[in-house]
Amino acid sequence: MSLRYILFDLDGTLLPMDQDVFVKAYFGGLAKHMVPYGYDPEALVQTIWKSTGAMIKNDGSRTNEEAFWDAFTDVYGKDARNCEPIFYRFYVESFPDLRKSCGYNPEVPGLIRKLKEMGFTLALATNPIFPSIATETRMQWAGLEQSDFALFTTYENSSFCKPNPLYYQEVLDKLGAKPEECLMVGNDAVEDVAAQKLGIPVFLLTECLINKHGADISAYPHGDIAALLQYIQSM
Repeated sequence: MSLRYILFDLDGTLLPMDQDVFVKAYFGGLAKHMVPYGYDPEALVQTIWKSTGAMIKNDGSRTNEEAFWDAFTDVYGKDARNCEPIFYRFYVESFPDLRKSCGYNPEVPGLIRKLKEMGFTLALATNPIFPSIATETRMQWAGLEQSDFALFTTYENSSFCKPNPLYYQEVLDKLGAKPEECLMVGNDAVEDVAAQKLGIPVFLLTECLINKHGADISAYPHGDIAALLQYIQSM
């Protein structure tokens, strides 16, 4: 069956970044934003990590958004859910400043435009641990628009996370796609390669490769954007 769908990771794939640098800036910015509302920065960061872990472990019985806030309110009490608008304001007012902790690849918008012209349906299969507003903002940093994708995953519309293969099954179900019709393009030798467990071929972009366990990536097609485009054209 011919290739019809291309699934892209975002952070480190379409949007160049050092994940550690970005996470440090993200948590620092969020903690600073929340201090005036009575939150201790260190305790808040620990709770956000705990709540993120709850999303990673989500079993599909609730959205990732619900998993996050259930864990958050376990620590701060049920009334803490009333702080959600304050968190949202962080993404409007301060999150855009984190752009300086990321890079930019001018080849990315052209790649996406060319693939759309070739007739492929594109999905942004980014780990859905952020609210939609944060994902939309990071798309803009990469020079992309929501309309470039038939689907982009967020904590509001997803019930699993990478590297759980059920995350990829959820993406397939939303697209109405079969594994053999898809290609997953990412930069993480664990989280993105997990798509292969469903039979989805994987291409690893290596500019910001994450390979924490030292896996042999020669088992997968890999390289830069030019190599990716050549690989797609050869399929």
